[in-house]
Amino acid sequence: MAKVILKDVVKRFDKNEILKRINLEVKDHEFLVLVGPSGCGKTTSLRIIAGLEDATEGRVYIGDQDVTDVLPKDRNIAMVFQNYALYPHLNVYENMAFGLQLRKVPKQEIQQRVETASEILDIKDLLKRKPRQLSGGQRQRVALGRAIVRNPDVFLMDEPLSNLDAKLRVQMRGELKKLHARLNTTMIYVTHDQVEAMTLGDRIVIMNGGLIQQIDKPIEVYDNPANMFVAGFIGSPAMNFFDGLVQKEKDKFVFETQAYKLYLPDHLYDEFEKIKGNNCLLGIRPEDVLDKKTAELQKKNFNLHPATVEFNEVLGSENFLHMKVGEVAFTAKVDSHINPKAGDSIEVAFDLRKMHIFDKKSQRVVI
Repeated sequence: MAKVILKDVVKRFDKNEILKRINLEVKDHEFLVLVGPSGCGKTTSLRIIAGLEDATEGRVYIGDQDVTDVLPKDRNIAMVFQNYALYPHLNVYENMAFGLQLRKVPKQEIQQRVETASEILDIKDLLKRKPRQLSGGQRQRVALGRAIVRNPDVFLMDEPLSNLDAKLRVQMRGELKKLHARLNTTMIYVTHDQVEAMTLGDRIVIMNGGLIQQIDKPIEVYDNPANMFVAGFIGSPAMNFFDGLVQKEKDKFVFETQAYKLYLPDHLYDEFEKIKGNNCLLGIRPEDVLDKKTAELQKKNFNLHPATVEFNEVLGSENFLHMKVGEVAFTAKVDSHINPKAGDSIEVAFDLRKMHIFDKKSQRVVI
C-alpha cells in the first residue's frame, strides 16, 4: 500500500485559483477524510491525486513515486464516484470484472478476485443482476467491489454515500469502516457531511476557500478548533459565537456582550490579562449551554441568565432550543424533558470551562 503526498499544489481554472498551495501527507493505511463546503477544493484535490485533473503547480506522490505526470490508469488507484458509474448493459459480475479484462488479467484470476470482493461486500447473490435491478445501497456496494478487485495502492472516494437515504447512509458508514479495517489500505474520502467526516476518518482535513484550515483527529478538531471557520463548521448544531470585550473587574475577568456579562474562568487569568480590552468572539457549543434544571442537577455553580425561546426543535432524545436576548441569538442542546414553547422565558447557564476565544480580525483561536 502507499502514502500520498501533495506538495505545494496549486490549481487554477483560467484566473480562478481553486487550490492555493496545498501541502498534505496521507499516511500509509490511513483513512483520511477531506471535508468542507461546496467549492472549497476537496473534490479537485481528489481528482488531482487520481490524475483526472492536472495540477497547475506542485507535485503529487503515491508511495515513493512522483506521479504528477503519470496517466490515471498507471497510478494504481481506484476511484468510487458519487453516481456509481456502473455500465447499465453489464451485469454485476461484468461490471466488477471489466477493468481487469482491459488489463488482460487472466480469466481465472478475475473470477477469484470478483468472488472474493463479492463475499466481502455480501453481494454474491447479485452477480447476475443488471444495475437497474439493484437498490441504491446495492449499486454502491458494486461500485466498491469494482474498486476492490483492482487491489489498488489507494482508494479514492468522492461523496459515495450522498445519493443514499439517511438510514442507509448510517449503515454504509459502518460498512466502510469495517471494509477499511479488513483491507488495511489507504483511503481518501471526500464529503461535505461533517458527521461522515467525524465518524469515518482516522484524521480529517477541513478545507475552505482552497486552503487547508486544520488537519487532525476528529475529536481534536472538535475540542480544539484552529479558527472560527472550523469551530462553526464542525459540530451540530453549530457553535454559538458572542461578540464582546474582555474586561477586568477588580480581580476577575468578564466577557461583556450585548446580551450578558459572563464571568470568565479564574484558571485562565494570565491568558485573559494578555487580551484585556480586546474586542473578541467567545465561542461555546450548544451542549455547553445548560438549562437551569440540568445545571442544578449537575451542581454547576454557573450564573444563570434569562433568554427567550424563539423555537424548539424536538428530536426525541434531545431538543435544540433556539433563543434570543435582544438581537443576540444562540442555541442550546438540552435534554428532551426541557420542552418550552416559543415565547417562553427560561434561564440558562454557560459552561465557560469549555469555551473558545477568537481574535475578531484574524478569526484565529487565542484561548
